[in-house]
Amino acid sequence: MNMHSATNVEPEMINTPTPDDLKITPRDRRFGRDAGHQPGKYWQNGDPIATAFYNSLSLTFPRGEAFFIESVKAYRDIAPKKLQKEIRAFIQQEVIHSREHLALNRRVEESGYDVSRIETRITESLDLTKGRPKIANLAATMILEHFTAIMAQQFIADDRHWENSDEETANLWRWHALEEIEHKGVAYDTWLHATRAWPRWQRWNVKALMMLVITRNFWGNRWRDTLVLLAQDGISGWKVKLKLLHFLLVKPGIARGIILPWCKFFLPGFHPWNEDDRHLIDLAESAYSAALPNEAVTASSS
Repeated sequence: MNMHSATNVEPEMINTPTPDDLKITPRDRRFGRDAGHQPGKYWQNGDPIATAFYNSLSLTFPRGEAFFIESVKAYRDIAPKKLQKEIRAFIQQEVIHSREHLALNRRVEESGYDVSRIETRITESLDLTKGRPKIANLAATMILEHFTAIMAQQFIADDRHWENSDEETANLWRWHALEEIEHKGVAYDTWLHATRAWPRWQRWNVKALMMLVITRNFWGNRWRDTLVLLAQDGISGWKVKLKLLHFLLVKPGIARGIILPWCKFFLPGFHPWNEDDRHLIDLAESAYSAALPNEAVTASSS
């Protein structure tokens, strides 16, 4: 009887800065589906470099977010009820994100790009994770979710990212960004719960080393994939690489903009919700009325 009771005790919720009143709301949106929607090949301000960068990033999402879902879902059943609820909402959001980026990626292919080389690399990279311990995949997910959250902050706070962009495609990125901010603590709280018995030094050591490796791979792959797409348009050479550096570090400077929040990840006591940036969610939603929550969410969380 005592053993039966012990197995039914709810796990204690870890103490984190995640707001108690946080609502993670899946918004079932569709972008660029109208027959008359013609974003043009260089949908981002007519700029081939900016367009190639965002296209290369979009190509990673369908498989990447499936990986995130599986990594977090592996710990859902042993999580406290509040965290279980947040994980379910996280999964719903990620499922819808994958669907919309699949649609965007089809439009990239319809523009004449061969993305098979990039997709093969992504698949091979994720295949390497299949034999790893679940906790290693959760750690990678927690780190990549931090990357997407701090990039999302820039995508909403700095209008230069979507200046003169195709409206539907820009709205897709804003919608994705606001939901990344909304669920930015889920993978991290799952990680904290899963490693709650670890010494703090061990948890910090693992996440710090993995962050350094993932940062190198993330930017190395974005650099190569962007150049692969540009080369298919006959755009190559050292001048193009300089322009890509200018795009990443100067204007709009997405890589430069995330340096400080990236560094904060290494501080003792770091948590994504040490900075409550929900005002950016409100800012993104107010920018276009169609981004308001849809209560009839049908995405499956199973």
